[in-house]
Amino acid sequence: MPQTMTIALAGNPNSGKTTLFNTLTGSRQQVGNYPGITVDKREGEAFFGSTRLHIVDLPGTYSLSAYSPEELVARNVLVEEKPRVVIDVLDATNLERNLYLAVQFMELGIPVVLALNMMDEVKKRGLTINTSQLSRLLNVPVVETVAKTGRGKEALMEVAQDTAKQSEDRPWTPLRMSYGADLDPVLEAMTTIIDQSGFLLQRYPSKWVALKYMEEDEEIRRIGVKENPELSGKLEKMVQDVSRHCQQTLNTHPEAIIADYRYGFISSVLKQDVIIRPDNYGRITFSDQADRILTHKLLGPLIMVGVLYAMFKLTFNLGETPLGWVQLFFSWLGDAAGSVLPQGLLQSLVVSGVIDGVGGVLSFVPLILIMFFCLSFLEDSGYLARMAYMLDRALRVFGLHGCSVMPFIVSGGIPGGCAVPGLMATRTLRGPKEKLATMLTLPYMSCGAKIPVFLLIGGVFFQESAAEVLFWITLLGWGMALVVAKFLRITVLRGEPTPFVMELPPYRLPTLKGLCIHTWERGWQYIRKAGTIILAISILLWAAMTFPGLDSNTAQRFDIRISALEAQLAGAQPEPGVQELKQRLQTVQAQKKQAALRATLAGRLGTAIENVTDWAGFDWRLNIALIGGVAAKEVIVSTLGTAYSLGGVDGDDGARSLSQRLAKDPSWSRVKGLSVMVFVLLYAPCFVSLVTMARESSWRWAAFSLIFNTLFAFGLAVAIYQVGIRVM
Repeated sequence: MPQTMTIALAGNPNSGKTTLFNTLTGSRQQVGNYPGITVDKREGEAFFGSTRLHIVDLPGTYSLSAYSPEELVARNVLVEEKPRVVIDVLDATNLERNLYLAVQFMELGIPVVLALNMMDEVKKRGLTINTSQLSRLLNVPVVETVAKTGRGKEALMEVAQDTAKQSEDRPWTPLRMSYGADLDPVLEAMTTIIDQSGFLLQRYPSKWVALKYMEEDEEIRRIGVKENPELSGKLEKMVQDVSRHCQQTLNTHPEAIIADYRYGFISSVLKQDVIIRPDNYGRITFSDQADRILTHKLLGPLIMVGVLYAMFKLTFNLGETPLGWVQLFFSWLGDAAGSVLPQGLLQSLVVSGVIDGVGGVLSFVPLILIMFFCLSFLEDSGYLARMAYMLDRALRVFGLHGCSVMPFIVSGGIPGGCAVPGLMATRTLRGPKEKLATMLTLPYMSCGAKIPVFLLIGGVFFQESAAEVLFWITLLGWGMALVVAKFLRITVLRGEPTPFVMELPPYRLPTLKGLCIHTWERGWQYIRKAGTIILAISILLWAAMTFPGLDSNTAQRFDIRISALEAQLAGAQPEPGVQELKQRLQTVQAQKKQAALRATLAGRLGTAIENVTDWAGFDWRLNIALIGGVAAKEVIVSTLGTAYSLGGVDGDDGARSLSQRLAKDPSWSRVKGLSVMVFVLLYAPCFVSLVTMARESSWRWAAFSLIFNTLFAFGLAVAIYQVGIRVM
């Protein structure tokens, strides 16, 4: 049996870390979530000789502080799972910025190997990096790599394995460096106290614990208070004293001083003939040249809008045919199941609850995959970061922080995201008011759960311009988010936005393998959600739309009418009379289905609020779906599929897919479709988002989002519908 060795892969965002992970592991990888958090957990396997390497791909992060869930996860994996070695993937074109994380690994003491990635870009710029000199100065192995081509991966694995073997049975040896005359004495005193008491030493080195207290790390303080409240309080008192001294003498805080000394250490290393520039160095790179156009104040936003529009057109043009195939498959499956299963509750559950419910969601998998592929291309190429950079200008006008850009994009600013990781990403915002304003408006984005609704309605009522509709609905989400954010920032959340600095990675040509892996990961999460959460909710809603049903007297009256029409039909001879009787029979059968659905628990609730929702064009059947959408937005499509399957509509003969049924329903129109899309875009966040919002702020703000967003969305939907029916 081969020996197993655990290696952690770390690095800054856009350093090529995930590309290297895909290159090393190929198809031998799995993606999940860390317990209690929505950060991806990626693991894979690679074989080197007789050793099986278990590779853990840590979330991309700039530091090991606890400001974001990614940073906290990366740190906890290192100290709790204790991998044999960490491979820190560095963007070699931006060494100073990337080495900041490496220095923190060295402070922690964990064995580390530096992978200088993108060395092809370094050479294109006419630079030379003396890797042996860098290795000697930092006292860690350094290997040159090009992740997208796989160059250097064998040497990297060999060095990583050797480093792990050399560090076996040795304690971690943290980097010892100075943080200045003001902090060093206090840090030494704190380290002595920690050593003498054994405080947290089972998990962390003593000097590192002292550093984290000095940096006011909330997670370490929480753990420290839990283990030894008295000692933790003593350490905090020492930090408060030195912090007060630094504020009075240097007008700064210990955290900033520590960061300055880390960068000073990095700068001193790089100045010792590590980066060799030719005498004529100073030429403009391709990324700089491209940014002159792509991030131009006027041209940049126009190009960005064009890119988004092209993505929507590509999605619909390429996805129309496979979408039809999948819809035909589920129509066939429903007919097949209906013919095999005997009439009754089981047939209703399988056909209407499962196939028509979940099938309605899965039908859009082809379009979703194409959209995810486009999104992965924008992200891997480096253009997504440029979009965030350009959007920062607009966000400042509305009182938001530039760091709000990425939570918006993650939540669906480019369709296909999710509000939950977007809400978690707001932890990077230091200002509490900016964080709240961002959190409360994130649900307005076109998340992946809303996309099936837009695709369904757009494809039915805006066939010739479905891509344009999705494009404008996405822009509407941004517009409403900014307007509401501005309203909040001038009322209950007043305050000035704080400065924003963002690093733009160089442009790169993504690999097809990487794009396919990223597309499949996102697509599989969508499919898995449809097969688990959406399936469970669909079954519950089917039950709510089935029971208690019609009372015996009403059901008997319908049965008598149906039996009479069937008897007349059996004896009818002239063709016109037969067709008329068939039509009347279908109408009565549809009326019975609708009456039965209205009599259920869900039907009664949908009917009870119909007098109000009718202002926006929402009928009782749609009300059921929208109420279910509070649990999960994907449920809207599945619930509509179940409702139309159980309830039917007049003249829906031959219509098996939900799209066909909506198209034949006389109560639906373009105006109603537009009203529904705007409401779905803006109304209450899903239940998981509400819980996440409450954890990140409070239940009071989560309740505010639920009520305010729903009322705001309904007001706009009413305005659109009332104006539309009078104009169109």
